[in-house]
Amino acid sequence: MSEDDINMEEYPTEIHDYLAAFEKSLGSVDEMLKTMMSVSRSELLQKLEPLEQAKMDLVSVYTLNSMFWVYLATQGINPKEHPVKQELERIRTYMNKVKEIADKKKASKLDKGAASRFVRNALWEPNAENEHTSKTPAKGKKRK
Repeated sequence: MSEDDINMEEYPTEIHDYLAAFEKSLGSVDEMLKTMMSVSRSELLQKLEPLEQAKMDLVSVYTLNSMFWVYLATQGINPKEHPVKQELERIRTYMNKVKEIADKKKASKLDKGAASRFVRNALWEPNAENEHTSKTPAKGKKRK
């Protein structure tokens, strides 16, 4: 009997695909953690802007709490009834705030001076000279 045959007997076959996907995901997480751990935190933070630092901190703490959520589930503890649920919601709130700040930063800014000049020049202002010397007839009036 091969090792795969022994492993297949230890759990129901219908969850084999789920377990394979889970194992692949764990491998991805492991690779990401190795990458993050290869650079010191202070060195990484020095290269980032404050907003990017906040994003990195939030993603890190969210990932850690999510892993704890999974750990609780594997231990037979309902994570929905554990304080980790409130912590994840709190972190999500801060993630949304950071996203709003980033969106505001990306939004175009209004140059009030340019806008007022644009509006002033776009509006027609009658002068005494223009009224008498105008060669084009006004709209709506017919010449006889």
